[in-house]
Amino acid sequence: MKVVRIGDLPKEPAESPLFTGGQVFRQLIVDPSESQSFNFSIVNFGAGARNKFHRHTSDQILIVTEGTGVVATDREERTVTEGDVILIPAGESHWHGAPGATPMSHITIQTRDSRTTQIEP
Repeated sequence: MKVVRIGDLPKEPAESPLFTGGQVFRQLIVDPSESQSFNFSIVNFGAGARNKFHRHTSDQILIVTEGTGVVATDREERTVTEGDVILIPAGESHWHGAPGATPMSHITIQTRDSRTTQIEP
């Protein structure tokens, strides 16, 4: 068993061409070497920051832990806030983040072998 206190997790800058509009930090909840099944981390989007359209090879679960943000697909855009849980099916083009004036953080859960592909505009 492993017990983690979110407030004790270090925030590391998340540098990727997938992010746009501002600073993004990641807090690793479970190191990939500790789980055979899934990736599990917190992504902290500064106000204005989000990711670009992308898709994953596995389902993705997002659990909003702080702030207000947006989750969008090709067909819809939804405002999300603390406590919202979002399921994004494998292969669905989407983006998420805090494109407005407030930051947003969410837990992200995917299978360990999931791959992410950016969708070019």
